[in-house]
Amino acid sequence: MESSRTQTQNWLVVPVTFLVAFILTLLPMPDWTIWLRPSWVLMVLIYWMMIFPHRINLGVAWIMGIFLDVLNGTLLGEHALAMTIATYVVARMHSRMRMFSLLQQSLCVMLIVFIYQFVLYCVQGFLGQTPHSWLFWSSPITSMLLWPWLFSIIKSSRRRYRVI
Repeated sequence: MESSRTQTQNWLVVPVTFLVAFILTLLPMPDWTIWLRPSWVLMVLIYWMMIFPHRINLGVAWIMGIFLDVLNGTLLGEHALAMTIATYVVARMHSRMRMFSLLQQSLCVMLIVFIYQFVLYCVQGFLGQTPHSWLFWSSPITSMLLWPWLFSIIKSSRRRYRVI
């Protein structure tokens, strides 16, 4: 009885990391840095999909995307579609990504965030709202640069609270 309660409490680390990612996504930034915002929710999703592919899957990616759509006030399903397509790559290669070094993982994260941004760009293009700045494509780079720190922070939290 006690061990199941402890496991449930330990699993609260996963939604807390997503909550922090949503908060970081919503934090106001100066206008000149708005394009540099990393894809926090996607990066947290990539981490948990690499570690627990049987629990954190494409359905969770779709739900997180819907939450992003609601929070950002964008077309419902825009982020959900982009996140699901991007995380499909993670679902296909999660075991390889776990074996990669942090540098290789960072490059994979950059590619996955680029796919995410590309899908968003296409959807926004269909709506006639394409971004007019090449800085739209800077998010994959900042996500790549922040991946080692995010990975280390979540990994230490996962070990500290024994999330299995």
